[in-house]
Amino acid sequence: MNTLWKDIQFKLLRSGNKVSLLIGINVIVFLGINILAVVEQLFRGFGNSLVLTFTNEYLLLPASLPKLLYRFWTPFTYMFMHAGVLHILFNMLWLYWMGQIFEEYLGNKRTIGLYLLGGLSGGLLFVACYNLLPAFTSINAAAGGPLVGASASVMAIIIATATLLPNYTISLILIGPVKLKWIALFYVIIDFLGIAGANAGGEIAHLGGALFGFIYIKQLQRGNDWIGSINKLAAAKPKMKVVSHNGNQRKTSSTPKQEEIDRILDKISVNGYDSLTKHEKETLFRASNNNEG
Repeated sequence: MNTLWKDIQFKLLRSGNKVSLLIGINVIVFLGINILAVVEQLFRGFGNSLVLTFTNEYLLLPASLPKLLYRFWTPFTYMFMHAGVLHILFNMLWLYWMGQIFEEYLGNKRTIGLYLLGGLSGGLLFVACYNLLPAFTSINAAAGGPLVGASASVMAIIIATATLLPNYTISLILIGPVKLKWIALFYVIIDFLGIAGANAGGEIAHLGGALFGFIYIKQLQRGNDWIGSINKLAAAKPKMKVVSHNGNQRKTSSTPKQEEIDRILDKISVNGYDSLTKHEKETLFRASNNNEG
């Protein structure tokens, strides 16, 4: 058991893999809430759980603006909550599959930022639509059920990865090899059509996350790294420089020029990662480490 705990600690905290960290947080939150709810019901009797009632009221994202004013933290907490085992299972599987590809080509310093901003975008679109579109305001949909789940965050990572590597191919069970661009298109269409269904709020949030993932990569290819800029502002960097013994300043490593990075990202979008030369792959790797501190 001690070895297992050490393995988990390493995977979540020391491996540098942010996808594993996000999955770990989601699983821990889900298990913590639901195990506590089961224990509570064993002593109080099965039925309405006070634990689930409390978490649904204070951790899920409401569309009602008056309630949201007093639940201002829920745009962040809702994206780590899930409604059931299958809900978290499929979200975490897609996060693992697509997150690994995303980190392989862009490093691990953008993953958490993309997850959070994708979730916030999905939540914002959900609240906006429920309070502005006649189809929802006419039935006072904002007073209904809140938003729950990491789907908007996961969609941001799926669409971002597919936008960066549209021709990257993965093998799906019962289907076979499929390019990421077709997977992304399929989910966007399904989510759009689902707006007229029972889970309209969830589908809208998915599209909000997808839109952010698409725009983020397009901006990154133009040299605007929104997440990298936020990380640079948040990181406290020491004011120091490396000099030689004779007092002349010298650089310890070269930072790739933005024009070169943009050219490589464009090449990936058109021909896929495998079309890169060894030098181009090394340049992209150095860029992913140098863009953020």
